[in-house]
Amino acid sequence: MANQTLHILALAGSLRTDSYNRKALQFAKRVASEFDVTISEADLKTLALPVFNEDLRADGFPEQVVKLKQEIESADILLIATPEYNHSIPGPLKNAIDWASDKTNPFSGKVAAIFGASTGIFGTLRSQLQLRQVLASLNVELLPQPQVYIRSAEEAFLPDGSPADPKIGKQLRVLIDGTIKLAKLKKEKR
Repeated sequence: MANQTLHILALAGSLRTDSYNRKALQFAKRVASEFDVTISEADLKTLALPVFNEDLRADGFPEQVVKLKQEIESADILLIATPEYNHSIPGPLKNAIDWASDKTNPFSGKVAAIFGASTGIFGTLRSQLQLRQVLASLNVELLPQPQVYIRSAEEAFLPDGSPADPKIGKQLRVLIDGTIKLAKLKKEKR
């Protein structure tokens, strides 16, 4: 099969403009751009998805939900930076997943790399565990390692947006490289 360029859809689970997870996502996009891929980003703040409610789609999906479903469908890989709110997946990210997977499942067969930043000492350990479970139920493949938890996020980024700890930068590179390799293998088998 001819070498086909993979498409990555990047998502930050935080709505805050200058969030630590947006910083982590921008760094991850820079790393991913070193490979033969195209990258787009779905900004949950700009999409302004309504809270999931089946009554809202009685006459069809809201326009912003249709857009998100299409963006996920066109992607081979999802890059997801998730915060941790009250030991769990943040509401905006879970809401987006719930809307996007309603009735049809554009996530099925995709490959994802998840990581996250938090001001706590555990990084986003608990939210990533839950996000892995949710994505697995949607038939999304994730590498088991490395798991990238960016702790003490208020000190975790240099002015240029790269991680202050070189080990975090290396872990993200290994995760993204492995995820791209897995996605290429899956695409070649189709």
